[in-house]
Amino acid sequence: MNIQPLLDHFSNYRALNRKEVNDLEKRLAERRIKRRQFILQQGDLCKHYTFVVDGCFRMYKVDDKGNEHNLQFAVEGGWIADIGSFHSEIPSELYIEAMEQSVILQIAKEDLLYLYTEHSVFDRIFRVLVENAFVNLQKRVLQNISATAEERYLDFLKNYPKLFNRISNVQIASFIGVTPEFLSKIRREITSR
Repeated sequence: MNIQPLLDHFSNYRALNRKEVNDLEKRLAERRIKRRQFILQQGDLCKHYTFVVDGCFRMYKVDDKGNEHNLQFAVEGGWIADIGSFHSEIPSELYIEAMEQSVILQIAKEDLLYLYTEHSVFDRIFRVLVENAFVNLQKRVLQNISATAEERYLDFLKNYPKLFNRISNVQIASFIGVTPEFLSKIRREITSR
């Protein structure tokens, strides 16, 4: 199992010592995921925080009309989980699906709690990760209620530069809250300037 990408990610917050690395490695599970395979489905409990080593995932909700609404994308070096289901142990309303063949590292709740208790650095790192996710969610909510569709699209390009050529217009449109046709119109207007 190659955990170096995760260790590199954690080093953005604080480098881990040998004992911390050993304890972390014992509690991680590596999985190889096929394109279109789910790691979470509506009604299931989210039992893991998932770190993307290679590949691309999306987290989305299906509404009563069958429309999909993308909430989050995660690519290499990113995390994805239904945090509400994970912490509250309630069934998820969301799906997490691989958009490409992927390699992930997962950590279960009991293992994460062990790391929090035994090594305070993990409590700190994951607290910062969750705080950052919350800040991004607040920005996204504010943007959805106050920004134009073009501004949301430009923000998507800025915040997800690795995704632009990896996912379809349908996925991007769902994320920014417009139809694929309207997204095409926005793109045409931007390129004609």
